[in-house]
Parts: sequence; C-alpha cells; structure tokens
Amino acid sequence: MTFSQRLPAAFYRDVHARLRTRMQTAGLDAVVVDDWHDVAYLTGFFHHPNERPAVVWVGADRVVLLVPELEREHAQAQNAVVDELVAFEEFPGVDSPFAALAKAVPSSGVWGHSPAVSTGRLAQLEAVFGGVTWRMSALVDELRLVKQPEEVELHRQAGRLGDVMLAAGVELVAAAVAGGELPTEAELADHVVRAGARWMYETHSDVVVVPMLTGGLVYGGANSAYPHGLPSSYRLRPGDTFILSLGGAVGGRYAESERTFFLGEPTQEQVAYFTADHRAQEAGTRALRPGARCQDVNRACLDVIRDAGYGEYLRHRQGHGIGLNFHEPPWLSDGDDTELAPGMVVSSEPGIYVPGHAGYRISDTVLVTEHGPERLTAFPRDLDDVVIALS
Repeated sequence: MTFSQRLPAAFYRDVHARLRTRMQTAGLDAVVVDDWHDVAYLTGFFHHPNERPAVVWVGADRVVLLVPELEREHAQAQNAVVDELVAFEEFPGVDSPFAALAKAVPSSGVWGHSPAVSTGRLAQLEAVFGGVTWRMSALVDELRLVKQPEEVELHRQAGRLGDVMLAAGVELVAAAVAGGELPTEAELADHVVRAGARWMYETHSDVVVVPMLTGGLVYGGANSAYPHGLPSSYRLRPGDTFILSLGGAVGGRYAESERTFFLGEPTQEQVAYFTADHRAQEAGTRALRPGARCQDVNRACLDVIRDAGYGEYLRHRQGHGIGLNFHEPPWLSDGDDTELAPGMVVSSEPGIYVPGHAGYRISDTVLVTEHGPERLTAFPRDLDDVVIALS
C-alpha cells in the first residue's frame, strides 16, 4: 500500500476557519496572499511560480483563488479547496489581472496582505481595490509555524526520504571503494537525487511535485568548508571528509538529513572537529523543548563549539524552521526570541568549517512535542557509523 501525499479537503477548511478566527481578532475583513507556499497552504494548489500572479483571497465566508488562465485546469485537477476559482487571461494583459478578482469579491473593508506581497504587487492591488484599507499581516505565517498532525506525517515521510538518500550515497561510495573509481561531488549528487525520487515514486501515490522534490548539497575535502558550496567536479579521495546535505519534500513539506562522512580512518584532528560538532548537535537538539526561546537554544548549542576552542570556525546559526519552505521561521539564531511550541518542525545543524581543511556538519529534522524533541531523521550519526572503510 502506498502513502498518499495529498491532504484532505477538511485540512484546508480547518486552516480557513483558524485563519478567520485570527482575522476577527485582528480586525481584518479579508486576507490576501500571493506567495506560492501560502497559496498551497490555504488551497492545496501547487504551481510553478512566475511573473503571472496566483492569489488567494480569504473573506469572512468565502475563499477565492485567482490564477492565470493557463493554470485554471491545473488548479481544477488538483481539486483546489476554494469556494470560487477565477482566472485572468494573461499577464500583463490589457486589463490588470486583479480586475478579474474584483468581479468576484467586494472592494471595501480592511484587508491584510502577507509580508511576501511586494510593493509593486501591492500598488497593483491598490489601483484596482481603491475602497480597501490595506495592512500588512503575518497571520498566515503565524499559522504555518505550528504544523497540524496531517502535516507532521508528511514531514515524517520526508525525513525517511532524506535517510534513504543518505544510504544511497554511502552505498555508492562504498561500492566505489570496493572496486572502481570514487565519484565526483556532482556524480554523487546526481545519484542520491535519482535514488530519492525513485524511492518516492515507488512508495507514494499522488506525489506533489515542487521545485526541489529531492536534492541537496554534496561536497568533499576542502570544498566542504563552504557551508553552502555547490557540487563540483572534485573527485573524492581517500582520507577526505565529505558532507551529504540531503532532503526533499513529501506533500510539499520538507525535511533534511545531513551527515559528515570519512573516507578511511579519520585523523586525530578530524575526530576532534567531528566530536565537537556532534556534541553541539546533541546539546542543541535536547534543548528543543516547548517554552524554550530560539535564541537561547542556539546559544546553548553553539557554546559547545566555542567551549571546545573552535568558535572561529562557526559560520551560521544552529538551524531554522522547516515546512512548505526548506528555510522558514522560526530561526534558531541570536535575535529570534520566538518560544518553541509543540508542532514546530526545525533543523538542528551546527557546523564547524575550517578553511582549506574541511567542514563538519550534522543535521536532523526535529519535531517539537509536548515531551521534548523528536528526530524525524534517523540515519546513524555517531563516529563509528560515518567511517567508510577503505579495505
């Protein structure tokens, strides 16, 4: 039996109801969003974003989806959960795309627009809806912070996907060690992406295709000292460390699973860096409990690396929220005093990056629960688990 990635209509109706409760408290008559992640969250319609706007309008008793004509049948095929689907002919067109929306909704009241709406887009909306008072509103962003049980299951499946991709990468490298040529970063990246997609289509139905269905970063040797380095033609060598930073989306919800591996027995220097990062990741993950503030968790995590004497090799925060975006709030970083709450999904991924030598990063996707952190990624992370023997 395969796993269905599509959420039921009841999920979206519940999102609409919870949004309306917040709208009433905020004194808003309607909310408008145009970011494709928000559109998907509110309606279940996933699309390829471009210059043509796709907009969701949520009022007191109706939800309207505005799409370009070329997306109308696509939205219908996905059973977008809305009360009315409106299409405009083309962009930029003779008439504003929002003229079609104006025929379907009232042009008065106080409306909130998401922070993602650009100033140019807002000007276009204001030109058509002259009787509306506009306010920036993060109500949809706030709803997305805490995942509902149906979303958590998607994240859980995405965690399995990340682990499958890691295993495929290790198998390829181990096979090359046993007999053959070690892969380049680009070859290894291509292999794990294909392995992840193959697993998904074999085990899931109603696959929701998003811009990065499966993917990630692969880098070895000194290249791994670049936290977001891109796969290159560098060919792995005995003695290298290499990072597999992998993941993908199930039902549009992401997870990441990252490990640092060693090609052959690591040196004392490599073990020292790895051990410090491993301890930081354990401490940071344990601290992901309800009521903890993001900046405090980040400090507890990164202080382990500083106390080990490697503070100069820190390049980034402990982690970030994960949802319909690979990176989204909350931010496990100094300056974010958001209190963690059950249902939040975050990455825990401290790193140590030594220029000219290597990088060391371990990342898990973690669900905050009432009882503490639950890792949604399970690939082994201890030192003995990440050494690939050369003989």
